[in-house]
Amino acid sequence: MPRRGRARGRTRIHGTDQLRRRLVELGGVVLDASQAAVKSSAEAVQAGTRDRVRVRTGNLRDHVSIYYARGGLAAQVGWKDRTDWYATANELGTRSMPAQPALGPALEEERGKFEARLREEIRRRL
Repeated sequence: MPRRGRARGRTRIHGTDQLRRRLVELGGVVLDASQAAVKSSAEAVQAGTRDRVRVRTGNLRDHVSIYYARGGLAAQVGWKDRTDWYATANELGTRSMPAQPALGPALEEERGKFEARLREEIRRRL
């Protein structure tokens, strides 16, 4: 007849402290790689926007800025200066002026590349 109750035995796992330290280190590597990937992508969107933006005086081209948030894990690219209000008119168009988007296409172009960029940054650092 089978024995009922708790099975008595011990299992000992060696190296858990080392594993825990290594996982903490790995988290730092992944964080650094993620920040680098976000920075590279933001710079690519900025450059793509500068290449596409309508140029009359060069103000919009010269003032495309990057704003980082969440410790460098998020970025916003665009215009925030009050004198650049007409960037929206260029991007979306008006009744009298057709849209000539620059930021949107640059963002869409980079969207497909970000995952590979992030993967490559992590792979390079490991």
